[in-house]
Amino acid sequence: MSDFTVAGMTTSTTAPLTGRTAIVTASSRGIGAAIARRLGADGANVIVNYQRNADAAAEVVAAIEATGGKGVAVRADLSVAADIALLFDTARDTFGGLDILVNNAGLNLHKAVVDIEDEEFERVLAVNVRGTFLALRHAARQLRDGGRIVNISTGYTRVSFPGEGVYTATKAAVEHLGVALSKELGPRGITVNSVLPGLTDTDETAAIRDQFDTFAAMTPLRRVGRPEDIADVVAFLAGDDARWVTGQSIAAAGGLA
Repeated sequence: MSDFTVAGMTTSTTAPLTGRTAIVTASSRGIGAAIARRLGADGANVIVNYQRNADAAAEVVAAIEATGGKGVAVRADLSVAADIALLFDTARDTFGGLDILVNNAGLNLHKAVVDIEDEEFERVLAVNVRGTFLALRHAARQLRDGGRIVNISTGYTRVSFPGEGVYTATKAAVEHLGVALSKELGPRGITVNSVLPGLTDTDETAAIRDQFDTFAAMTPLRRVGRPEDIADVVAFLAGDDARWVTGQSIAAAGGLA
């Protein structure tokens, strides 16, 4: 049996990811921003990806640096292959390599299948499936041994709701890609897992805050999720304590999923 180490890693009880570099896609706000901040607080160098809001990405980088980490904001459209490559090139050129990939990007139409236009369907596939696939392929080629991949899926793959069919189908594809990749990369000590958030209080869900009480009543914990709830699970999977966890889909949905 081989032992695996992460290049450049230093032991620290207060910053368990010191010396490691992470890419977090779609991390200028919401769950992605919380994940980027948490990994940065744990000592990681973080590539903060944004598409439109440069100011929000800069705020996330500032928060990371305020806790002692290092961050770089990179504009990239996750439906464009060259933009995805740029994220990985930045990790290599700025920090010398890559140890963690968090695939957080995802588009949701919130529309019934019958109402979805061809162009909308193709756009969701381009980001959620093709973009994630390309990022996974880059990671498979560039991650250092002992690395971590975490895909952000959705609790909807376990608990179905109307209007979420196409989004759920794309995220189910991501989960299964992760399982396959966990077997392919396991010999290098690289783990691949998925996290399945439930309803989480973010800018994206602000329009349905009047329904939060209904959703909260459906969970044993009687509340909706916060971005930090998801970030903490990702941080666990990104660290050494999760070395024996791979090929798993872990619900972080307050018991709803």
